[in-house]
Formats: sequence, structure tokens, C-alpha cells
Amino acid sequence: MLDPWEQAYLEFAGERLPVLRRLAYVLCQDWHRADDLVQGALVQLYVHWETVSAATDRAAYARTVLMRVFLNEKRTFWGKRVVLVDDVPDREVTREPDTAASVTLRAALAGLPARQRAVLVLRFLSDLSVEQTAEALECSTGTVKSQTSKALAALRRALPDPEHIDRFTSGPRS
Repeated sequence: MLDPWEQAYLEFAGERLPVLRRLAYVLCQDWHRADDLVQGALVQLYVHWETVSAATDRAAYARTVLMRVFLNEKRTFWGKRVVLVDDVPDREVTREPDTAASVTLRAALAGLPARQRAVLVLRFLSDLSVEQTAEALECSTGTVKSQTSKALAALRRALPDPEHIDRFTSGPRS
């Protein structure tokens, strides 16, 4: 029998898992790495569940932890020396087929530096304000604005059709 503390964690983790996994995939462009990132975030959430459960916005807390796990992975030696290669791409079951525009956009996102990718994911996929994004990434609002500007400029250069960027920046996905 689980105690109420563990039960509350399991309910929260089960509820947030699909959203965290989707965000992690957008960040790293690989379902296996996305699962690893989510697992790392869930471990951190479990270890600090007392603090998380007292938070006013647990979803934001979880999203912040996921972003930090992603950014910390990029800073570690492991992330610099291991190269993941897709021999046979896994097909993720989705509600709608992956269109050419989505593939093009994902490729362009994958070419961005980790910090810029994180800013775009938080601002446009998670629909966070500049202030919320700055808090999640532990940086200033000016940094968020400049990183967003640089990332969107890089996407505009990389994408042949401006409609691709409009699709990404039009708001959160369900």
C-alpha cells in the first residue's frame, strides 16, 4: 500500500508525463533521449516532492526541472562525447501524421543552440510569458528576449517558407 505522499507523486507524474515527453522531444529531437530527459526530471521531482507538492504551479515546476535537466545534459562531458545516430527511425504514434512542414521545422529547431531551443519551446510551445521563461531558465528577461530574437532569426534563415515559423509561434499544441 502506498502512502499518500507517494500516491500524490504518482498521480502527478502520470498526469504530466505526456506533456513532459512531448516538450523533451521538441528539445532534443530524439524519442529515446526525450525519455531519458523525462526520467531525469521525474527523479528530481520525486527527490524534491515535498517542495514540489507545496508549489503553487506544479506543472511549471516540472517544466522548469525538465529544462534544467536538458540544459545540464548539454553542459556535461557525456553530452559532448556521445553522438547518437538514427539508423532506423522509430515511428511515434501520433494523432495526426507528421507533415513535411513539421519535419522541416524540427530539423531547423535541432540546429539551434540548446538555450535558444529551450527559450522557444517555453515561450511558444508551453505558452509562457517572458518573465515565466526567465524564471524557468534562471536568467534575466533581457536574456530571454535576446535569445528569442536570435533563435527566430536563425529559424527564418533556415526555413524557406515563413509559414513554418508562424506554425510554431502561433501558440501551444494540445
